[in-house]
Amino acid sequence: MPSNPDPIEKVSNVSEIVPRSEYPRPQFVRTAWRCLNGTWQFERDAGDSGLERGLLDRDLTGEIVVPFCPESELSGIGDPDFHPAVWYRRTVRVPEDWAGRRVLLHFQAVDHDATVWVDGVEVRRHRGGFTSFSCDLAAVADPAHAYTVVVRARDSRSGPQARGKQATSFEGTGALYGRTTGIWQTVWCEPVPGTHLGRPRITPNVAASAFRVTVPVSANRPGHRVQVTISDRHGDVASARARADLDLTPEVWLPLPEDRVRPWSPEDPHLYDLRIDLLDGDGAVVDTAQSYAGLRSVTIDGHAVLLNGDVLFQRLVLDQGYHPGGLMTAPSDEALRHDIELAVAAGFNGARLHQKVFEERYLYHADRAGFLVWGEFGDWGARTGGPAGDNQRPTASFVTQWLEAVERDYSHPSIVGWCPLNETWQRTTDQITVLDDVTWGMYLATKAADPTRPVVDASGYAHRVPGADVYDSHCYEQDPVAFGKLMAGLADGRPYVNADPDGTAWSVPYQGQPYFCSEFGGIWWNPDARPEENSWGYGERPTSEEELQERFAGLVGVLLDDPRMFGYCYTQLTDVFQEQNGIYRFDRTSKLDVSRIRAAQRRPAAIERTSPRD
Repeated sequence: MPSNPDPIEKVSNVSEIVPRSEYPRPQFVRTAWRCLNGTWQFERDAGDSGLERGLLDRDLTGEIVVPFCPESELSGIGDPDFHPAVWYRRTVRVPEDWAGRRVLLHFQAVDHDATVWVDGVEVRRHRGGFTSFSCDLAAVADPAHAYTVVVRARDSRSGPQARGKQATSFEGTGALYGRTTGIWQTVWCEPVPGTHLGRPRITPNVAASAFRVTVPVSANRPGHRVQVTISDRHGDVASARARADLDLTPEVWLPLPEDRVRPWSPEDPHLYDLRIDLLDGDGAVVDTAQSYAGLRSVTIDGHAVLLNGDVLFQRLVLDQGYHPGGLMTAPSDEALRHDIELAVAAGFNGARLHQKVFEERYLYHADRAGFLVWGEFGDWGARTGGPAGDNQRPTASFVTQWLEAVERDYSHPSIVGWCPLNETWQRTTDQITVLDDVTWGMYLATKAADPTRPVVDASGYAHRVPGADVYDSHCYEQDPVAFGKLMAGLADGRPYVNADPDGTAWSVPYQGQPYFCSEFGGIWWNPDARPEENSWGYGERPTSEEELQERFAGLVGVLLDDPRMFGYCYTQLTDVFQEQNGIYRFDRTSKLDVSRIRAAQRRPAAIERTSPRD
């Protein structure tokens, strides 16, 4: 663990009554900041005519508790209906000791199209409900007076928009849930000097026992330097400087002494502390921030995905990240950490963070726990036509938003793979479509933005990138014997591949890359379900918990015993509303013997017992 195991909590300067008041950006921490969560003025705008009707210039008629969306109970509203547009308003006073510095206003996530005004001046527009954005208030934020922040969020009922699991019908059905509109993650602000640090990119190099840290600087100045110092609980480990006036993004290379090298892994999730300073020509500190890093590598050897050069079977669980009361927003920071603890207790060593970009605090807890994560975008079932019409139809915005997500989360050691698309629908017999372009674009953009991690072009269904880093399938066959027969072809280089119901191929041929079944199971089980309850899961419900446990062990065993399978992802961690196929209930209480679920996964996988190239 880092020498200061949770420095983030110590810089929060807000009252305990402010919801979600923990520091929201845990890998780039400044000590001066102000949380803007809590009560905001709020008004629905059913006709999206609020700008014409003067909502920008007057008080709003209601109130809402930020960062919870109006559909959630924790917002104080709890209205699950459609909200084409909503407005927020709050008056904020910049602390007087921030005088002389620029003020940055940060929104961790607003769904879906956001426009921000400060003192009546438009300062930012942003499209995308899953990613963060910032506003520089230099032209409008005066420490001598209170200023007014107004936000309009638009969220259409249909159309080409990345929604993840948000339903376009009034009620959620099957694997679609309720909607999230407007602000759903923390809003906050911080002061920075005119020349200041940007968020660093921290790249571990296990082979060289070193870190490469690239640090954007807002404006290059003659004589300025960036200094990065790495430390652990024994003190400073390494320090280096780079000139900040020769490159737009200075790069610092930090080799570690041999006796201070300690790789990050699930067994030992060691984190180093980082201090990043911007120095002027006289050596004075202009700006400073704290961060942390884990020394680990992800590589491919034959059919195996290696962590730090060792074969590690990835026992993943699908985590939708929904919570009673808060929907896509966790009710507390502890709730994020608790979900990881529940997964580990059930025998999983990682998760696919499914169909949303999770709050960054989740990744912070995963980093500290040694919990493996596949990062994912929220674009389930993207297609260019067919039964779904234009719902989640891919556009250039998909690429833009995904790159924002990768950039935000690049430095988190817990992330071991990227999944830009999920279950896309397109036949190999169809003409080339926009979805083909977007699939290629998102894959290439991910590889350009982060060449250090494997990327699956689309999880399950339509693989369109020949030779993509990994190949996968989704299979919800419930009979372990039949499931085993479907998976058996991998041994001969003919793995199970998803196809159109009429048999038409969706994917380019498998080319021998690492393969895993990234969705399976989904066993329908709710022992407390009432006859009239809307309850759903995959396949036929077991008649008893004993039958469920035997089915789980059988399905898991098929994949553990396959010497060419590098991992799996079981659906899913918790029930989510009507989808009742979780290891735990939606409220995170136990509904089965979790110790047996854990025991079924504990034996070494076949690929861990053999050479990766066998």
